[in-house]
Amino acid sequence: MIVLSLIAIVYIGFVALAQSDMKRLIAYSSIAHMGFVTLGLFVALLMPLSGSGFGFNASQMAIEGAMVQMISHGLISGALFLCVGVLYDRLHTRDISDFGGVANVMPVFAALTVLFAMANAGLPGTSGFVGEFLVILASFKHNMIVAALAATTLVIGAAYTLWMVKRVFYGEVSRDGVAALKQQPLQFHEWSVLGVLALLVVLVGVWPQPILDTMASSIAQLLEHLSVSKVPF
Repeated sequence: MIVLSLIAIVYIGFVALAQSDMKRLIAYSSIAHMGFVTLGLFVALLMPLSGSGFGFNASQMAIEGAMVQMISHGLISGALFLCVGVLYDRLHTRDISDFGGVANVMPVFAALTVLFAMANAGLPGTSGFVGEFLVILASFKHNMIVAALAATTLVIGAAYTLWMVKRVFYGEVSRDGVAALKQQPLQFHEWSVLGVLALLVVLVGVWPQPILDTMASSIAQLLEHLSVSKVPF
């Protein structure tokens, strides 16, 4: 199952690279992030049976990473879908080739979107980094090859994310529709939602401890039940 999780992350990453629709690209990236969730859960299931000296701690770390990754996924993917919706509402297209130079006419909106995109790529200091880091670290305690492969998949995620950001937000304003965005600023409700999501993405990225402390007792209880389980994994 760990192998299937890694295959899912890599395969979906390459599928995302081939997308020309922003919404589809983000949707496929969401599936890739879920691969890290399943990877963390399967590593946690296998660690108690591995016989390593740090099985329980690694199992807890893997589940914590999977849980934080799910929370982060909800924040980041929701924010990116909203950003795509903002552009679609004004230009009625999601095709990446129809954009270019959005940062020249909507700089603050572009900065927020780039923040969410970097979080989607796992940039340190954002919520996208915390869960993936914990899962990779736990995987390292289970198997160095698995951890190395999981870390390598982050390069694919960064590739399709940066490709989209470059094509949509940077370069010259090549279309009249993009230039017209300057006369269509963000509304208050759009600002408020994007601002709250940006704050949460950064807050979880720099201070994840409250979330980890909240789930610690439940995870410990789950692992205690797992340790006495007779079900083979």
